[in-house]
Amino acid sequence: MSELDKRTLTLKRTFSAPINLVWEAWTQPEHIAQWWGPKGMETQVIDHDFKVGGNWKYVMQMPNGSEFIADGIYSAIVELEKIISSANFKPMTEGVEIQAYFEENGDKTNFTFSVVHPTEEYCQQQEKMGFMNGWGSVFDRLAELLQAKQGV
Repeated sequence: MSELDKRTLTLKRTFSAPINLVWEAWTQPEHIAQWWGPKGMETQVIDHDFKVGGNWKYVMQMPNGSEFIADGIYSAIVELEKIISSANFKPMTEGVEIQAYFEENGDKTNFTFSVVHPTEEYCQQQEKMGFMNGWGSVFDRLAELLQAKQGV
């Protein structure tokens, strides 16, 4: 296992939706607000400058009224293929890189999501804090949105 692998957590999903729809859900603010964040959280898109070097910032309202802020800067965008960005999820996670890869699979989309952490220790800590369940629930919400958009 490489040093990079030891600092990376990855989730894979196959969405029952065409790649164009999955891409749209990831790149358009009105869709992002409907699925980004764990169940029960309201998400507000503050900034969404979808281009290399562009900023993004989302604020999630927790049920207890406190705010959870996610932000970053896009470093690579290849349409219908990948989105790479720096990311901070304050107050829990800072200084990571998120990588979203999209692959057409007939009328479905293979999706790979990775988070690269600055150190192996930080990566292990994030995994123990519930990375898989947390992001898993976010992508469950995305799957529900994609089904609704297709009238399934």
